[in-house]
Amino acid sequence: MSQPTSNDQYDVIVIGAGPGGYVCAIRAAQLGLRTACVERRETLGGTCLNIGCIPSKALLQSSELFVEAHGHLATHGVKVGKVSLDLPQMMAHKGSVVEANVQGVEFLFKKNRIDWLKGSGRILDRSSVAVTDAAGNASTYTTGAIVIATGSDTTSLRDVEIDEERIVSSTGALDFSRVPKRMIVVGGGYIGLEMGSVWQRLGAEVTVVEYLDRILPGMDGEVSRHMQRILAKQGLDFRTSSKVTAARRTKNGVKLTVAPAYAAEGEGEELETDILLVSIGRQAYTDGLGLEALGVALDERGRVLIDARFQTTVPGIYAIGDVVAGPMLAHKAEDDGIAVAEILAGQAGHVNYEAVPSVVYTFPEAAEVGRNEEQLKEAGVDYRAGRFPFQANGRARAMGVTDGFVKILADAVTDRVLGVQIVGPEAGTMIAEAALAIEFAATAEDLARTSHAHPTLPEALREAALAVHKRPLHL
Repeated sequence: MSQPTSNDQYDVIVIGAGPGGYVCAIRAAQLGLRTACVERRETLGGTCLNIGCIPSKALLQSSELFVEAHGHLATHGVKVGKVSLDLPQMMAHKGSVVEANVQGVEFLFKKNRIDWLKGSGRILDRSSVAVTDAAGNASTYTTGAIVIATGSDTTSLRDVEIDEERIVSSTGALDFSRVPKRMIVVGGGYIGLEMGSVWQRLGAEVTVVEYLDRILPGMDGEVSRHMQRILAKQGLDFRTSSKVTAARRTKNGVKLTVAPAYAAEGEGEELETDILLVSIGRQAYTDGLGLEALGVALDERGRVLIDARFQTTVPGIYAIGDVVAGPMLAHKAEDDGIAVAEILAGQAGHVNYEAVPSVVYTFPEAAEVGRNEEQLKEAGVDYRAGRFPFQANGRARAMGVTDGFVKILADAVTDRVLGVQIVGPEAGTMIAEAALAIEFAATAEDLARTSHAHPTLPEALREAALAVHKRPLHL
């Protein structure tokens, strides 16, 4: 990377080097725009690569292998000796995965001649950004366009202080030096379930407290119910329709009060745990950008308001990813970043949010794209549903992982695929075909007529498409 100076003139400055920001910067540079990216961390990649998606998936994979070695391998005739946990090595592996990914982004910046402006960014006006480095030195850079890609931060419980030791966010839950005996997770969303699964597999007694009456509240109801049964069978304890009303750190752990969701203040039972993981969602992060002084409008949840071209209420200033409305997903942020870069280069950038998949990386995985049954019913859409269980899939049987199903929702009149839900092995990989089907307005018949290799897990997708028209072949 070249060494930037405050006299440099850029076509675009991106603030934030997470998946949305760094991908936006790369695409802008590919399109011939002189690009800089502001990032205050010591490494690129944002929350996702440093303390989110990547390290959590490394631990999920490692803990899954640990469980396999403990018993599942014997089913396949693979005998192993006494299995023990080397947590420091597991953490070292996680660290090496993170390091490789963040170094990869830095290489891509160099390759595409993107300037990394190291420090905290503040927008002075529609064409200038001040960057203050760790030593407190400020430099001002001018630009033709500014893209806000500052992402999101953990949402805290009221009156509960996160210390990242006993009361932790997902960040602290990635770095325990030993496996806690007991762990309570507040929030039954994908982050809470993933981190809870990691530590339950490694030996912790994990309880999940969820305010609503089911886990994964944003997903299809059938998926939610099925996942709760599977994870409960694995050992997670669930307390739905419950809330944490108080929590305080003690000498050896955390003492908290859990009450029914609609109980009056002061009611509830007192519980003790070694670790309390607060995972109740995330909120847009815009601190220090100077948006209020600029007149950049925010919504009631603190997210930046944008138009169809990602432009804020101030011309020349754009926003993408977690900092705007929509699902807080790394790949959604990437798609936003690509689109806004192409718009800035005079092209027709666009994102079809109906085709953005969501994945829960527990085991089995849960994934969906498009609309679910509750959404279709609420909208009054007449649809047909086709379901196929992995229990009837030959490859799933061979793998010994038959929990779950594929469900396809198709318009009752046009047969167009409106939504797909998958619970099962490699659901996160399989959902890509479903996303492509929605992107290209495919019908259930199109999927049913598409040849799928045998024996593979995606055959279940084809069978679910056949089931839409009540003609599955293997059920």
